[in-house]
Amino acid sequence: MKCNFLFSSILFLASLVLNLSPIQAKDSEGISFFKAGFPKQAKSLLFQELKSNTNSAETCYFLGNVYFGESKKDSALYYYNKGLSFDAMSALNNIGLAKLQIKSNPTQAKEAIDNVLKGKNKKNVDLILEAGRAYLENGELVAANDYLTRAQNITRKYAPVFVLAGDIFEAKKDAGQACSMYQQAIYFDANCREAYIKYARAYRDVNTALAVEMLERLKVQEPGFSLANKELADLYYSKNDFDKASASYGDYIASGNYDSDDLKQYAMTLFLNKNYAKSLEIAQIGLKLNSTDPAFNRFAMYNYIELKRFDEAAVAADLFFNKSKNAQFSYFDYTYNGALLAEQKKYPEAIASFKKAIEVDSTKTNLLTTISDLYEKSGDQLGAIQTYESYVNTLSKQTPDQLIELGKKYYNFGNSQVAATAASKTAALVKADSLFAKVAELEPDNYRGVCWRARANAALDPETTKGIAKPYYEKTVEICLSKADERYNPVLVECYSYLGYWYLISGEKNKSNADYDKSKEYWNKILKIDPSNPTATKALEGLSGGKSKKR
Repeated sequence: MKCNFLFSSILFLASLVLNLSPIQAKDSEGISFFKAGFPKQAKSLLFQELKSNTNSAETCYFLGNVYFGESKKDSALYYYNKGLSFDAMSALNNIGLAKLQIKSNPTQAKEAIDNVLKGKNKKNVDLILEAGRAYLENGELVAANDYLTRAQNITRKYAPVFVLAGDIFEAKKDAGQACSMYQQAIYFDANCREAYIKYARAYRDVNTALAVEMLERLKVQEPGFSLANKELADLYYSKNDFDKASASYGDYIASGNYDSDDLKQYAMTLFLNKNYAKSLEIAQIGLKLNSTDPAFNRFAMYNYIELKRFDEAAVAADLFFNKSKNAQFSYFDYTYNGALLAEQKKYPEAIASFKKAIEVDSTKTNLLTTISDLYEKSGDQLGAIQTYESYVNTLSKQTPDQLIELGKKYYNFGNSQVAATAASKTAALVKADSLFAKVAELEPDNYRGVCWRARANAALDPETTKGIAKPYYEKTVEICLSKADERYNPVLVECYSYLGYWYLISGEKNKSNADYDKSKEYWNKILKIDPSNPTATKALEGLSGGKSKKR
């Protein structure tokens, strides 16, 4: 029995040696990051590891894989060959070279891989899996699955086998089966980082709650693996949950394992979460690393504006627009800058900035309303009218609100003191009246269209001798009274004031006591609404005195 036990033990140990490979040993941090799905972070670590001459052939292989993933095949070729210069028999780098030929010369690639996987490597599971991955990364799923089956025939109790199986299912867009495989990988190796990460990515859009749960499990399993926080932050960011995203990015940045791109993402997340002070703080850290980086200067400008620190925002805007390196300006850059210039009452410059925003994105025609307002603030009423009219003309269907706004701009110009001819002002009021008439047609139960017609016609008859506004004010009264709502009282006071004045003028012109009485009736209506109204009180005093004299 002792001999049998000893013989069994020898067989068991032999099987371990047979399946053991250089990859199966504990991975370096760079390799671990690459396998976990973070090639960018892995790249810098792999370069550092290459300098330290730690297992250089293997390091070169994974650097080649990084470049293969970036579609930089010349660089991938360079590092696979460099790996062979360290170890001429490197199985990994020979697989790497074959991977580069799978598309261009599939026969030669297969021969090269078969040559690697013979002899002592015939049952080397890790190398078989790398061969399968070479085909998978070239989109050859059938061949990848063949190598997976070969690995499974050797062992089914090995996490990397299940990871490759999951990756093949994920390539087939079968998230459920992929995640089932990743779970099996975790069952056999609770520290299999890539299985947690790939599970979360596969389920990100399918079942976000499960994706979050898996990343939280990874954080508990490996508290020191800071990239779990980054992955969690990216997930929350993709779901527009900027509060949780900023918290997770904060945890990731606090680990010290970040680069400038991570700072930019963190600053963006904080900004979108309206944490402008913290976003500014992160942007300033980035600017200390690179003062000409357009992204950090952009965030500084945006945040200063949101914090209403306009003097500092102006300095940041100058740095962003004039001193940033290789900056490309967006619609939002110009709108933020336009808002800043408007706050500084630099209206012509603000208008120019908003116009540039529209040049960048011609679909943003709503911005014409902002430009119109700025023209108005700068005293250029014609510019305001023309710009707003351009906006209205872009619309397939104008709303009453838009027609009212345009009509008001014409109305204001017609009543302004600008150096314009009487004819142009009259034309503006006539145009305003026509726009208000459209509003009255669109919403016959609303007082505003007819009320604005009354105002426009009153302006066309400044001496109130023609009474052309009278029917519109009367119609306004009719509509407002039907509402039986005190909120309409200010409008009624305006209508009664015009009508009271009209009958007063008519009474004087026609020496008509009936018109005086009608005028008095309207002034009294005002006093019922506003007992202390000075205009109505004064008008009634005048009417009483005038009538007594006439009698």
